[in-house]
Amino acid sequence: MKQKIARGILGAAVAVLAFEPATSAFATEGYFQHGYGARQKALAGAGVADGRDATAASLNPAGIVHADNELDVALSIFSPRREMKGSGPAGFTPTGTVESDNEFFPVPNIARNWRLHGHPLFDAVALTMYGNGGMNTEYGTNTVSGCGAGAGVFCAGRAGVNLQQMFLSVAGAKKFGNVSVGVAPIFAMQMFEAKGLAAFSTASSDSANLSGRDTDVSFGGGLRAGIEWSVLPNLRLGLAGSTPIWMQRFDRYSGLFAEQGGFDIPASLQAGVALDVTPAVTVMADYKRIWYGSVPSIANPSPNFLTGGLLGLDNGSGFGWKDIDIVKIGVEWRTSPNLTLRAGYAYNTQPIPSRDVMFNILAPGVVQHHITGGLQYRLSRNLDLELAAMYAPHTTVTGNELAFGGPSNAAHQIEIGMHQLEVTAGIKYRFGAEAPLK
Repeated sequence: MKQKIARGILGAAVAVLAFEPATSAFATEGYFQHGYGARQKALAGAGVADGRDATAASLNPAGIVHADNELDVALSIFSPRREMKGSGPAGFTPTGTVESDNEFFPVPNIARNWRLHGHPLFDAVALTMYGNGGMNTEYGTNTVSGCGAGAGVFCAGRAGVNLQQMFLSVAGAKKFGNVSVGVAPIFAMQMFEAKGLAAFSTASSDSANLSGRDTDVSFGGGLRAGIEWSVLPNLRLGLAGSTPIWMQRFDRYSGLFAEQGGFDIPASLQAGVALDVTPAVTVMADYKRIWYGSVPSIANPSPNFLTGGLLGLDNGSGFGWKDIDIVKIGVEWRTSPNLTLRAGYAYNTQPIPSRDVMFNILAPGVVQHHITGGLQYRLSRNLDLELAAMYAPHTTVTGNELAFGGPSNAAHQIEIGMHQLEVTAGIKYRFGAEAPLK
């Protein structure tokens, strides 16, 4: 009966992910989530050296050797509050504050781990499904005096973009004494839509594939790998990273993204240490880097169209995002066999320069601080409840409006801003020690 219940939960989770491929608008560390699953979210994404559950496969696949035969399912309700504010003489973009619609998003996550007996290659394998996103905005039809009869933040009606990314990964890990290593091939799917950008037609190399082309889909793949080393009984080091995830082009938006619709997912690397201060308390400290600057459609400076780098060309205007560095701190206190408390904090450098503020009205991923907490409570021998919450304080970046055919319009200043709230609830179901893979 318990096996049937667990399979039912798994099937329901897969169905949720199938119909909500990535649930857009994450926009926490740029557009990467700050963590995957309830435990990571409560620890602000720290723990590359402290794998304890199935969700470790999405952070450091080496850590799944420490996880039970278990199923972890979590659902987050994510609320990003995005806005732009124009000041000075009205220009191409509005004066005053305009807020983006769509403030609540469901974010599912699922991970299943199997411990293996005597397998020549792996001591554990895991299946994970998770998502990223972040470029989700939808602005209304505010009148803009600089548009004549036009309306909206870019003079072409309701404007915004919606990026969704889903990842499916099968991880395998092996332990060699006090060192474990893991590898996880990744299959990815992206969905993207843009609207209300017709005013940029003169800045595009392919204006027929710039805006309003409905949803386009692309597929691709990459690899995540990691290592965890128990230096001492109470001290562990971890290192994990992902290659770039090479994606098909968005053909319907070949006049928007550089390289005729290119939109690969950037590589990342995370290193950290975990110290058991006492048998019940673990402190984690991690460093992470995301190479947004390696993807032209994300990283090319947005003013490029002023000097011939039309949207869609290899050197075409992008969002101007820079590589970011992230520091994460997490604390886990196992207060009793039934209750674990968690807290975390993460800080990332700013991906968006002032120069690129106008284009990033579409993708204001400016938040830099993440304050998190949560708990795990054992309901029965096999079933746990997990909770997590995150708050990202309001952050803004200000820059000049870009003037078509000339330099930046310093007379009209644009401020983009965001703050975020998220709550997560999850369940963990344990199948028993070292069950065979089925």
